[in-house]
Formats: sequence, C-alpha cells, structure tokens
Amino acid sequence: MIYIGVTGWGDHYSLYPAHIKPKDKLPEYSSHFPVVEVDASFYAVQPVRNALKWVSETPADFRFVVKAYQGMTGHQRGEENPFETKKEMFQAFKESLRPYQEADKLAMVLFQFPPWFDCRKKNVQYLRFCKQMMGDIPLALEFRNQTWFGEKYYSDTLTFAKQEGWIHVIADEPQAGEKSIPIVPEITNGNITLIRMHGRNVHGWNKPKDANWREVRYLYRYNKEELTEWKNRILALRERTEDVIILFNNNSGGDAAGNAKELQKMLGIEYEGLSPRQLDLF
Repeated sequence: MIYIGVTGWGDHYSLYPAHIKPKDKLPEYSSHFPVVEVDASFYAVQPVRNALKWVSETPADFRFVVKAYQGMTGHQRGEENPFETKKEMFQAFKESLRPYQEADKLAMVLFQFPPWFDCRKKNVQYLRFCKQMMGDIPLALEFRNQTWFGEKYYSDTLTFAKQEGWIHVIADEPQAGEKSIPIVPEITNGNITLIRMHGRNVHGWNKPKDANWREVRYLYRYNKEELTEWKNRILALRERTEDVIILFNNNSGGDAAGNAKELQKMLGIEYEGLSPRQLDLF
C-alpha cells in the first residue's frame, strides 16, 4: 500500500475548518491522510499520555512515524540533556512508544542524523548501538551528510543498512553540497520504505541558522513535473516493497498538504477507513 501524509498535524491550515481548536486537529487530519510524522518527539521525549491520546483519536488503520529524540541522534551539542546516560534516554523513548505499539499503529521510528554526522567508523558503530538499544522496533535511517552516498561508500552504506535491519529513507532535498544527500531510490527492507519530501529550496537549505532559518529551508512547492517524476519513481519502488510511506515536509509556506493531495490524486489513490470529516459551517 502507498501511504501519503505530512510531517506534524498542527500547521497545515488548508486542511482544517475555521476556528478549529488545536486539540481537534489530529482527528480532523486523520480524515484526510492515513499516516503522519510525529515531530514533537524530536524536541522532547513525549509522555505516554500524549501517545495514548493520539492513538485514541485516529482510525484503526492509521499509522505514525515517530521521530527519534534529538539527544539520540546527536543534534544536541552542548545543550542540557535531561537524562544521565544514553541507556536511560533510549529506555525512556522506548517507553513513550508503547501506546503506538499496543494499538499496532507504529509504522517506524525515524532516526534523522545531523549534517555533521559523516561516514566514519565511530558513527557506524553508533548506528549499531542505536539498533541494539531499540531492539526489534522498525527503524528508518536518514542522513544529511553527503559522504554516506559518495562514490566511495554508496554501496557499502546501503549494504550496511540492509544487513543491520535499517529502513533506508529516500530523501528529496536541495542538492546543496556536503550538507545534503542525493535521491537514492533504493530498497533495504522489503516490507516498508519511507520517502521524505523536503522541497528543493537550494538557497534556504544552507542558510545560516538564525531566528527564521527553518521557515526559509522548507519554503517550497513542488510543481506538476516534479510530482510526476516522483509518481513514476514511487510506482517502481512499489514493485520491490510491500508498503511505501511518503511524507511531505515542505510546509514553511503551507504547501505540504496541498502537494500531498496532488500526489494522491496523480496516483489515483482513494483511502478508506479515514475519520469522519468535520463540516465548516461558519
């Protein structure tokens, strides 16, 4: 099956009736799409009560891609970490996943590593450590450093992911040098594959981090030609993996949901079992 959705559910204003309350957004979101990325888990390990609420608000076939906590992926450099040890941190994160697992709604956990996480021995060892700590939970692996897919390590990176049980993340992002990766349309898991659509804003991708760097980075709308390119690529990938999840992350200008709907239409997909949709009467 092909699942199409977006990252997060709070900011996609084009989906929601006017004056909708934040607490009602996820149920309404799940009337449009069958999958979502939980990005709140990147900034803090979420309390179990949050996952229990989100699981209860979505249909039986709904799926969550939960983003790994930033302390687990090395994004925290010199910042305060609330955990005394890495093992404690991983254990707390795994506990936060329990409601998704019990409801059979956890598609995978996404480990997105930072641009400075390059292809070297100590980082390969750390990937093995992450896999060991997470046990049999499905894990997706996304890089932001080009060395993993340079000529020297391209094949080795994919072989490693397959042998170690990682789901390779196929990313569409600006081709902006060392801090970006190319589109690598390869499968490392025959059950499921993840595609993340970040847009192609080359200027914004390497913009120095200031107050609005995130808004600039993901400011992009895919055009019909670009989505057609992805339609053909997705159909080819679907021949080699049972499920494909596509998540649009290009939402600085509110474009993610619209692009997700466009791709869904181009692929001729009509989802069943979604939540009932609210009526915007006023």
